Amino acid sequence: MMRGTAKAMTDAELFALADDARRRGVGDGIHIRAIIEFSSYCRQDCLYCGLRRSNSAARRYRMTPAEIVAAAQEALSFFPFATFVLQSGEDAAYDARALAEAVRGIVSLGAVVTLSVGQRPYADYDLWRAAGADRYLLKFETADPDLFARLKPTTTLAERLQCLSDLRRLGYQVGTGNIVGLPGQTAETLARDLALLVELDPEMASVSPFVPHPATPLAGAAPGTADDALRFIARTRLALPLAHIPATTALSVIDPRGRERALRAGANVVMVDVTPARYRTGYDIYPGKTTTELGTAALMRRLEREFARLGRRIAPGPGHSPKAPWGAKEAGQRCGMGS
Repeated sequence: MMRGTAKAMTDAELFALADDARRRGVGDGIHIRAIIEFSSYCRQDCLYCGLRRSNSAARRYRMTPAEIVAAAQEALSFFPFATFVLQSGEDAAYDARALAEAVRGIVSLGAVVTLSVGQRPYADYDLWRAAGADRYLLKFETADPDLFARLKPTTTLAERLQCLSDLRRLGYQVGTGNIVGLPGQTAETLARDLALLVELDPEMASVSPFVPHPATPLAGAAPGTADDALRFIARTRLALPLAHIPATTALSVIDPRGRERALRAGANVVMVDVTPARYRTGYDIYPGKTTTELGTAALMRRLEREFARLGRRIAPGPGHSPKAPWGAKEAGQRCGMGS
């Protein structure tokens, strides 16, 4: 055996492998998710989030179910979005039945609903599943229980993982993931993050860089880097070839080319914010999140041009997981659309 011939893989080689795994696993289509951030209230006190309950400077708002459905209807007048993500802080005062009403309203428009509203009781998850929600995104954020406890003192990693187990039991397509570059994070904790993702085998894996918020205890901390986040995205794609992986907004905040670079490193999903303009700046989880003043129609035209430069296109249909049993459901829905 020859010695000294092994070399570390370059980023370019890693990203190329991930891009090939993405192509083989989920294809060249880029799935668009229209996101409505309907409440900025939060019961949690995470040290890095601008919505933390201790941030007295945060602008709080709460959309009604009718406003949520109206926002989806308006978005559909500009582009045929097939999936809407309803996201909020952990707003314990938002009645589960009211959110179920919003879910039913959007499903009646012919769209699929993803929820991202944090840790809630099993009964709430059950109610929303019965109302028609297909997917749920709940990031574990770090697999290190000690680091989790320091950064998220109002909950525990065990509670978070129990919620993910509940969602799986109820038949949701589950999304989860981590934040790269958190203060106190190490190479070992990142390895644990990837191992947990593999263990959970989610239908969507979301990887975001840490972006410090000026109104939090971590205001002075160094942000995560785009390169570190991209490497983790690529490794996630290689480990989970059938997962949907978004090019997150946080990545575009720290790197103007973040979305394009993520799409070249294994990502295949892009989120488009269709929250009404009067509320949008209130969902201030990190600075710079509202990155464009373009209207929905103009933004979608820009994205189509951007994707074409990558040799990619917007995928038709709701973009269910290709894994069984959802892959068969996706194929049936596409046939029904004539696509």
